[in-house]
Amino acid sequence: MELKIEKDIEIRFSEVDSMGVVWHGAYSLYLEDAREAFGAVYGLTYANYVAQGCYAPIVDMQIKYRQPLRHSSKVKIIAKFVPAEAAKIIFEYEIRDRETDALYSTGKTIQVFMDLNYQLIWQNPDWFIEWKNKWQQ
Repeated sequence: MELKIEKDIEIRFSEVDSMGVVWHGAYSLYLEDAREAFGAVYGLTYANYVAQGCYAPIVDMQIKYRQPLRHSSKVKIIAKFVPAEAAKIIFEYEIRDRETDALYSTGKTIQVFMDLNYQLIWQNPDWFIEWKNKWQQ
């Protein structure tokens, strides 16, 4: 079962740089929006991490820019969960035009687990194993 969501956004003027295209730093926020939308649908939220006694910081983020996004563009961000045996959460992303499906950008994030004292958790937490079993990952 593939776990993914689509999050619609419209590019705001505040996200555009002096060249009239989306500033590169805004893309990380778009990926964050997609992860939050994914969490709302599948029950994998930051609040849940903390309630389970851990954090899940991003340790790797990759973004590939295919073509520029401009002000008022209407796009969808697709976030897909990538199953892994290791104690990490991996997402792959696509940013596409809502009407034409043109590909603007791809990305990937990797999160690891840390306890509330900021120590790395090397094994999948029990609650995350249960979550993966629920969704057959």
